[in-house]
Amino acid sequence: MSNIQDIKTLGQLKQTGYKSESVKDELRRNLITQLQKKDEDGFEGIIGFEDTVIPDLQTAILSRHNILLLGLRGQAKTRIARLLVNLLDEYIPYIEGSELFDCPLNPISWFGHNIVQEKGDDTPIGWLHRSERYTEKLATPDVTVADLIGDVDPIKAATLKLTYSDERVIHFGLIPRAHRGIFVINELPDLQARIQVSLFNILQERDIQIRGFKLRLPLDIQFVFTANPEDYTNRGSIVTPLKDRIESQILTHYPRSVEISRKITQQEASLTPEQRTAVEADGLVKDLVEQIAFEARNSEYIDKKSGVSARLTIAAYENLISNAERRMIINHESNTFVRISDFLGVIPAITGKIELVYEGELEGPAKVANILIGKAIKTLLLKYFPDPEKTKKSKAPNPYAQIINWFADGNTLSVLDDLSAVEYKDALNSVPGLKDLIKKIHPQLTENQQLILMEFVLHGLAEFSQLSKGFLDNGFAFSDMFNSLFNMQPDDEDDLDLDDDRY
Repeated sequence: MSNIQDIKTLGQLKQTGYKSESVKDELRRNLITQLQKKDEDGFEGIIGFEDTVIPDLQTAILSRHNILLLGLRGQAKTRIARLLVNLLDEYIPYIEGSELFDCPLNPISWFGHNIVQEKGDDTPIGWLHRSERYTEKLATPDVTVADLIGDVDPIKAATLKLTYSDERVIHFGLIPRAHRGIFVINELPDLQARIQVSLFNILQERDIQIRGFKLRLPLDIQFVFTANPEDYTNRGSIVTPLKDRIESQILTHYPRSVEISRKITQQEASLTPEQRTAVEADGLVKDLVEQIAFEARNSEYIDKKSGVSARLTIAAYENLISNAERRMIINHESNTFVRISDFLGVIPAITGKIELVYEGELEGPAKVANILIGKAIKTLLLKYFPDPEKTKKSKAPNPYAQIINWFADGNTLSVLDDLSAVEYKDALNSVPGLKDLIKKIHPQLTENQQLILMEFVLHGLAEFSQLSKGFLDNGFAFSDMFNSLFNMQPDDEDDLDLDDDRY
């Protein structure tokens, strides 16, 4: 086709050989081209769905289906819907001045029919970019049929001096205005049942009903709906006839490995250039952030129906970096690295993103967050070091013996959040055998990585009941397990979890 800027009338458009095509055929054609070229950019930024969700989505597009993306919160449903715009042609022609962006060769509105009949090949043509062919609506209980479909506009009737029987008095809603484009309704179950019913004809017969008008508009729309399975029972439901009219239902899911989850977090985390330059984050702390989400999704304290969004790990990682940056600023340092003690800073990012069951409410969100962090540490310790429980029972020398014995002699160690780099290093080096353990098992590490693992071992031993870990306002205090029990004051009983397997 020649330069679109030169095509300004219907007659010029006809000379190019342009043919009218439905939006679903357009998506299908461009997807076929993408698949033939093995172009992976169509769903750029979607990680972990390459072998599950994306193939199902491509199948639905090839079948020219309307689509329901069904999954728990934070599973990239809306992002997937928005990326479908990439499968549209960059520009399409429309009748200039048409509020429904009528196709010049196939107008559907009164305005489109009338102007083509009046001007013929001189009908003015405009060009619509694909970014303008996407409409999104969040379903809320206050959404009305007028919002989605349309209503009679008395002001328009009075201004144009038209009777209410004239089609031109109609004010079209969001769906007719999405003609020749993609229309997305997020959280579909939150839409009232009577509003869902108004979508029946649009999906099946492609017509709309507004007040008393006998109006048939063959709307050309690719519908995408998103929903949370929780909504089927808790807040609302998708009425059965509507589900029946949505041809493809595609299930999304959470990342199935820490590695995939980590890629998503690193892609989505919003860090400043200064944070990226001045704050070093080791692979261990990045994996620890992701492991917290995995522990949360299996926790008995958290409602599995609600799910644990990927936003938890993204917000947690941002807080982790910011907590380290705050300490760096306070201590007037030019750079720093993330420590295990910095995970105190991620608790606010966790508490607002988990839905607690009754047992979790009894514990409280902050305590549940600390439990999740502890379990994540316990899980990852086994990937880096020998199992403390097995080494304790083994006849071979216990690699942790010197560390544990030092605390058993009555020594304690406080790792505060605001320790300077020198103070942090001195504190960890004061524990005999701790640095030697790291060097023996992980000899090829930088000094910062050694220090992270040294603190990590202390937290891990506490999770395996080899040491006691006390929570301070701005850090942690490590001591001998049994001495801490015997020295417990009456006021400390509230902090003792008798159900914890460490006691």
